[in-house]
Amino acid sequence: MLEWGKFVCGVMVVILPTSLVAQESARAMLHDDGGVWLNETPAPNSSAIFLHDLLQTQKGSLAKIDADGSTVTVQSDTIVQFEGDELVLGHGSLQLNTSREMTVRVNCITVIPLTQEWTRYDVTDVDGKVRVAAYANDVKIHFQGAAIRQSKLTGFSDVTVHRGEQVTRDERCAGAKPLAGASATTPILDTPWAIGAGAAAIGIITCWALCRGGAPVSPVNPAK
Repeated sequence: MLEWGKFVCGVMVVILPTSLVAQESARAMLHDDGGVWLNETPAPNSSAIFLHDLLQTQKGSLAKIDADGSTVTVQSDTIVQFEGDELVLGHGSLQLNTSREMTVRVNCITVIPLTQEWTRYDVTDVDGKVRVAAYANDVKIHFQGAAIRQSKLTGFSDVTVHRGEQVTRDERCAGAKPLAGASATTPILDTPWAIGAGAAAIGIITCWALCRGGAPVSPVNPAK
């Protein structure tokens, strides 16, 4: 039994760090100088952000998101939701510099870098118009779901925005739901850090129980 417990502990020592690294990949750092809201509360000057976190900049305010292999400048008067390697833009403008093919989704439209090399591009969503400008390498404007059928009927389809070009498209997303601040927040127990901490705690308790190497926790014949 003792040898089996040691084996289980060894497996968990390998698995738990891998799990925590996966959680780490779904986070980024937010930097701002004020006038920025994170999940409907004022954001500190520097803060970790996680999947589904909602960011809103006020007029005259900017913010920067530093993720693994990507840097994003969130322009003034912008609402955006962080989804790891994808940003969901509700309104405003984003400037991206990415080597991880970070995408931007605006309702049914997704802007996708076409190379794993450093790509710099802007996405602006104002008054139902999506404007994409490519500065370093090319990106593609892709229509999703029902928008593909609609685009065929209206003459719109996927388009490549080459370096140095700028393309504007209507959103054309019937029935698409805008970002909602309350629904975009994540309960603290559902954050990656909480999940990772819980997994680590379970692993530690399990190893302690299996690897004690002495008598069982509740001896059949306790010493008198």
